[in-house]
Amino acid sequence: MKLPWLATDTPFPPVEGALSEPAGLLAAGADLSLGRLQSAYSNGIFPWYSVGEPILWWSPDPRMVLACPDFAPSHSLRKRLRQIARDESGPAPRVQIRVDTAFEAVIARCAAPRDSQAGTWITAEMQQAYYAWHLAGGAHSIETWVDDTLVGGLYGISLGGMFFGESMFTLVPDASKVALAYLVTFLRRFDVEWIDCQQQTRHLASLGAQPVPRTQFVEHVRQAVELPPPLWRPGRLDSEGNIHELAGLD
Repeated sequence: MKLPWLATDTPFPPVEGALSEPAGLLAAGADLSLGRLQSAYSNGIFPWYSVGEPILWWSPDPRMVLACPDFAPSHSLRKRLRQIARDESGPAPRVQIRVDTAFEAVIARCAAPRDSQAGTWITAEMQQAYYAWHLAGGAHSIETWVDDTLVGGLYGISLGGMFFGESMFTLVPDASKVALAYLVTFLRRFDVEWIDCQQQTRHLASLGAQPVPRTQFVEHVRQAVELPPPLWRPGRLDSEGNIHELAGLD
């Protein structure tokens, strides 16, 4: 089967035509414009490619999804979250979880090479495109700060009642998991049911994520993106899912 090549104005083919090997590869080409990215995510498609390759578009079957009510933190993480919650109302909590105060830093950290991989799929072109989406109000970062130092976090896409997780990083144990836990609480306040995790990993499964058939995933996404989105704004996120103004932010 020949892989479809997308020109700038070519619509995506039906996701049912994605290749089985490599799993979920749907098309190549086009660009990372805001309109193209919005169309992709609204139809259960995402870009994933390496430097020197054309843009590759994917829609795996099955799709890894974390249903917010199924989030399953470990005993040690639950203990850590309780400690952060107890301290958050104090005059100067050492640990803060923040929203959209360091998006560029988060995506750059996520893009940095890791011990288990030689390069990164979050190319400079991808970083620029998602930062533009952040400025347009669609891409967001959840950040874990300790003593005013960024130590972990994640970024993703919010479209209507759907959140698409992109990548996480951590510099200290559990920092990215804490950010995820606070994201789940925030999304549940706004009745967002699913976080897209894209591909199956043991790490995500340990937190409660499960694979769902692509047909089910795409149908859920197409309905969810039509719902009102959460109320995002930069600030400090508390353990109840509320965002508070952070001193010093413009």
